[in-house]
Amino acid sequence: MEVSGVGVSGEAPWKKMSAEELEHQYLPRQWVVRLGAEEALRTYSQIGIEATRRAQATWKSLLHVPYGDGEGERVDIYFPNKVAEGALPFFLFFHGGYWQSGSKDQSAFMVDPLAAQGVAVVIVGYDIAPKGTLDQMVDQVTRSIVFVQKRYPSNEGIYLCGHSAGAHLAAMMLLADWTKHGVTPNLKGFFLVSGVFDLEPMVYTSQNVALQLTLEDARRNSPQLKVAQAQPADPACPVLVVVGQFDSPEFHRQSWEFYQTLCQGGWKASFEKLSDVDHFEIIETLTQKDSVLTQIFLKTIFQ
Repeated sequence: MEVSGVGVSGEAPWKKMSAEELEHQYLPRQWVVRLGAEEALRTYSQIGIEATRRAQATWKSLLHVPYGDGEGERVDIYFPNKVAEGALPFFLFFHGGYWQSGSKDQSAFMVDPLAAQGVAVVIVGYDIAPKGTLDQMVDQVTRSIVFVQKRYPSNEGIYLCGHSAGAHLAAMMLLADWTKHGVTPNLKGFFLVSGVFDLEPMVYTSQNVALQLTLEDARRNSPQLKVAQAQPADPACPVLVVVGQFDSPEFHRQSWEFYQTLCQGGWKASFEKLSDVDHFEIIETLTQKDSVLTQIFLKTIFQ
């Protein structure tokens, strides 16, 4: 499966787009075909809220647990019922929202089907823009993983999953220097869902009003530009890059090129284009135990 990407000249295709087209490419709600753009956002939010409410009513949980001193540095941890808390696989989820919206408090989409199979799920909060800078968010996500490893050292693997902006934050963990944190997390898998891995285009969209990224900021925080030079900490750790059929062409290009770069860098990468889902449905379906993505997660965790 190939996605059209770099042109003959080697110049990234987004650089040839008008400002209007670039903006359109990076507004996922405008590519939803099943609903209107605003209705798609409302539906996504409502499904997340309901899934979170259901998870808190169903599973043993620790809510708003601090992993640092910052106001946004909190996690919600959901455990399978009647199971010892520590010796479990842990699935950490980083929500999307273009680093400036979204919340852990409405992002527990996958708790029911994963907890039912014996997986602890951690929904990670972080300080979104404009309060938080991108560098701060990357640091917060890093420390949230360190927190889980230190609190549950007998875990049976930590699996990182991010959606959209959250996929970018999860991908940045491929580059993390764990030595300064005094612990190496037991990372066993990455699931990068409909992400953005080269942030340079974002500098020229309206999303940057809140983010205030400079070109230097964008490049420093672009895993696409860095993973080929990084040595995989564990060459056997799988990295799955996923995109939805109805994501925009730029999202398809970003995911495909990141997958190719991972392969070139010696990472154990795989690529999936999920049929019949858009940027929001791809996560909404995680509430279902038999969805394609849920099954991929479980197969990877229990392989």
